[in-house]
Amino acid sequence: MTESQAAVADTREFEFVLQFDAGADSLMDVFRQHESLSVWSSAIFVGDDHMWRLDHAKGTPEALDTFDEVFLDEDRCNECFDVVSCETTRTYHVLDRGETSRTVYTLRRELSGCQSLPSFLHRHVSEGTIFESRRTGDEYRWRVLYPGSNPIGEVYDKIESSLRDGVTLSVSHITSAGNWKATERVAANFSPQQWRVLKAAVTHGYYERPREVSVKDLASILDEPRSTVQYQLRTAEDRIVSQFVEETL
Repeated sequence: MTESQAAVADTREFEFVLQFDAGADSLMDVFRQHESLSVWSSAIFVGDDHMWRLDHAKGTPEALDTFDEVFLDEDRCNECFDVVSCETTRTYHVLDRGETSRTVYTLRRELSGCQSLPSFLHRHVSEGTIFESRRTGDEYRWRVLYPGSNPIGEVYDKIESSLRDGVTLSVSHITSAGNWKATERVAANFSPQQWRVLKAAVTHGYYERPREVSVKDLASILDEPRSTVQYQLRTAEDRIVSQFVEETL
């Protein structure tokens, strides 16, 4: 094994989870209020003074209207974990506006003005990192490819010491680098209704063995017709399997 191959083999994947109390962040409060709303990133690039990213939002029209009002406000910071807002300059462009979706391009300048997870890691990991992110409910999850030579505990402690009130940090997993972006590619094709049904199915044990709830139970929980829940569930499952086969086999 060459030196470069060993470096790749040592690369680890980990997931930071920033969790926000009610009232701690106006954007995360929007996700808390609208269960259908989710946002995931397809690209995040970070330099010494700039960050570029593409975010894809899914939700009901009502949820997306509220999301637009808060997310596209250039006077507040959507990334800061240390302060509510800061003096860095931000520019947003809505690249695609659908009834139940948005694609937003962000350019953020003067990163040193406040702390975000990408800019923080960029300063502390000289080899560089790769990011993906997802927001739902009260959680902002960051999935990171991280050089194995860097002590993650030290970085975790530094981030945690910078958090503002109402924000907590955890690490959900640390593993060897795996099938990067497979879940996010599938996620892009889900409707808010499919996400709602899938989330309920996972939460209430539909995929446990033995199953803890039936489709009929899920329909009652969601207050939807059984036929609608069954259709949304099967459509989502078919999409997951088809995408998995296409990407991995």
